[in-house]
Amino acid sequence: MKNVLILYYSRHGSTAKMAQQLARGVESVAGTEAVLRTVPEVSEVCEAVAENIPVSGAPYVTLDDLKSCNALALGSPGRFGNMAAPLKYFLEKTSSLWLSGTLTGKPAGVFTSTSSLHGGQESTLLSMMLPLLHHGMLISGLPYAEADLISTQSGGTPYGPTHVSGSDSSRPLTDEEKRLCFALGKRLAQLAHKL
Repeated sequence: MKNVLILYYSRHGSTAKMAQQLARGVESVAGTEAVLRTVPEVSEVCEAVAENIPVSGAPYVTLDDLKSCNALALGSPGRFGNMAAPLKYFLEKTSSLWLSGTLTGKPAGVFTSTSSLHGGQESTLLSMMLPLLHHGMLISGLPYAEADLISTQSGGTPYGPTHVSGSDSSRPLTDEEKRLCFALGKRLAQLAHKL
């Protein structure tokens, strides 16, 4: 059994909904399990102390989750064209995995949600790729064989699935956005088996 870790941060729920669609894609491949994990908030003043288990949603990620995954999907809302601070904060604590080469050669992909169509989606995806490249992961995007990349009027890029949540973060995922999330999940699962 292979597992694909879907690690995300979601403040208003859109990125979490994308993660669920990726999980559906992962689990469409026989012998593959999706493992959903999130990260706690960070404090502006000092390190926040959170319960070990969130009140709702996915459990918090551990370094062991990264060690044991066969592939990784990393998701974050866009913050001025960059990943959100809680996800970046967690990734900055993965030096031990970098030193040991634990993630080297594993497939990875990224996904994001922003309030507006031009809210920095592609730069947010690129910002999430950088630490994954430093870890030696093999980055996979979405090929234009995914017809929704051509026809979508909302989110979707070859760098990874995206969602336009609207200024109040209440816009639901479009059918195209759901299919692109599913496609990346399926692609990462297939790559985990091939590699």
